[in-house]
Amino acid sequence: MNLTSFFARCVVFCLLLSVPHPLIGKSPRTVRPGSRVESFILQDTRGGRIRSQGDEAGDLLIVAFLGTECPLAKHYAVRLQAISEQYREREVTVVGIFSNAQDSTREIEAFRELHKLTYPLCKDSGSRVADLFGATRTPQVFLLDKERIVRYQGRVDDQYQIGVVRDRPQQEDLKNALEAVLAGQTPAVAETEPIGCLIGREKVAQGQTVTFSKEIIRLFQERCIDCHRAGQAAPFELTSYTQARGWASMIEEVVEENRMPPWHADPAIGKFQNDSHLHAAEKQLIRDWVAAGAPEGDKADLPQPKNYPSEWLLPERPQVILQITEKPVPIPAQGEVKYQYFKVDPGFTEDTWIRGAEIRPGNYAVVHHVLVFTREKGGRGQGLNGEEGGFLAAYVPGLIPELYPPGMAKRIPAGAELIFQMHYTPNGSPQEDLSQIGLILAEPETITHQVVTSSAVNRRLEIPPYAADYSISGYSPRSEREVQLLALMPHMHLRGKAFSYALQSPAGELTPLLSIPQYDFNWQTAYRLAEPLLLPAGSRIKCVAHYDNSEANPHNPAPEKTVRWGEQTWDEMMIGYFDVAIPLGKEEGKSTFGTRALQILTRLDANNDQVIESEEVPEKWQPLFRLIDRNGDEKITLEELERWAKLLPR
Repeated sequence: MNLTSFFARCVVFCLLLSVPHPLIGKSPRTVRPGSRVESFILQDTRGGRIRSQGDEAGDLLIVAFLGTECPLAKHYAVRLQAISEQYREREVTVVGIFSNAQDSTREIEAFRELHKLTYPLCKDSGSRVADLFGATRTPQVFLLDKERIVRYQGRVDDQYQIGVVRDRPQQEDLKNALEAVLAGQTPAVAETEPIGCLIGREKVAQGQTVTFSKEIIRLFQERCIDCHRAGQAAPFELTSYTQARGWASMIEEVVEENRMPPWHADPAIGKFQNDSHLHAAEKQLIRDWVAAGAPEGDKADLPQPKNYPSEWLLPERPQVILQITEKPVPIPAQGEVKYQYFKVDPGFTEDTWIRGAEIRPGNYAVVHHVLVFTREKGGRGQGLNGEEGGFLAAYVPGLIPELYPPGMAKRIPAGAELIFQMHYTPNGSPQEDLSQIGLILAEPETITHQVVTSSAVNRRLEIPPYAADYSISGYSPRSEREVQLLALMPHMHLRGKAFSYALQSPAGELTPLLSIPQYDFNWQTAYRLAEPLLLPAGSRIKCVAHYDNSEANPHNPAPEKTVRWGEQTWDEMMIGYFDVAIPLGKEEGKSTFGTRALQILTRLDANNDQVIESEEVPEKWQPLFRLIDRNGDEKITLEELERWAKLLPR
């Protein structure tokens, strides 16, 4: 097929010009495999049109319903481009249809340019084509043969799902069906469940009981708009009715499934100032609004727009803003990107106190998370394995940075450098990122407490293949003095299943602090206590982590493997970070929660008997064990550790 013929055949789909189909205006019913799709004429956003029947429309047809702001549609729009190029000479045409009420022609053209798409794209006004097919989600594809009989409908493949990205697809459903039809056979799998965003159809208002202008926008301002506004992490805005109306059904779905707002704590344990979960009455407001047709209401009822002092989420504009990299970091279109590490010298020649810190991604579409640690200049190692004292700040989607309570701040030592761990996730097209960190400073004379991030860690995890519920515990060092607990931040990777914190008193009694019954690697939230909790001297934090290495875990990259500690997402970690406020005094400037020797003891003492025994030490560390064990009793006490630590160079 020459290019002229190809483009003549490809200028398809968008505006339905034929007699309305009987399904239009009713609840759509998906056209099933084996059914014929009635004749229609479609028009590309760039002008041309073609009939679905006739000599000029003889190709096999892949009809793909897409959305400009749907994360999964972005991935699969690019995948469909590859399919279009691969099968072009075999007379297969791909067409993208945009049926969302909120997708404008201008946005569709921007989508085309961003993802470098050459197949036809169309604006489906009134969702008439979507109604004809009974399409419900983006992305959702229909494969039509030359007689315009549906031979396959559903997902493209299983690589990208809600919150899940596999290295490669395990089931290439569309391509398998396409090859079968080209070979004159019936596809082995003719139908799959589409996964993605609900198509935002125009709704007919049925009443004015709950309206956007009076109730819903106020709920959005309280719960959603910190992220769902221009320049922030969320994929679409909710600041106006025009922006929100097409997402009404999708909003109802994610709220019902507790996917939004992101909050994973068990409400029965602990109280947190940043608790974002919706109460039953708030959920009912959304249900009532959607059931009424998502009415706008009287614009006179609109509240004042929520005020933000700057593009930063912090309540004040940072005084110090640092680029994490000098040049943009290139992110490939596909594949898994290993963690990237960058070093920044903030140029602080004296101790600097920080009331608040915020990491601002340059490209929210590809930045999954960022961790930043302080480190002595020229120090060895990344300092990212849970060692307390050096953790400064983090970015994860949904995390709203806050200032520390009055009189409390973190300290960046004079001459220290900042080490950034960047986790990038490709989104289907080549991207670049140029991220920043902003710091709000505190006057040293105002500081009464130093905020330190400590942790309960256990690096000796060993998750067996196919284990559905492997658990492991970890303890923090014991507090050397009375401190205040401010926040809890659990950290695991893709096999993380559940995580809990408890306070262990000096007498050994346990008090639950936080339970995450369904941990989600995509939302590594900081749980800030509603009121600081006093931790007595001699107490410590116990954490318990559960992991799912089974095939039932959709995030699991390799259930057949034994999983051990490692920084990449296909490895695992067990870190229970927590913030404490230490009163300043004679030990001002000290940033440890327990001595270094006590940290080592805590992390190697598997049976929690306050002694490190030979069998608790990895083989590679046995020579060091024998060096520290001066009396040769095959045990190391805290006193022996402290004597050894004093001999180390400072």
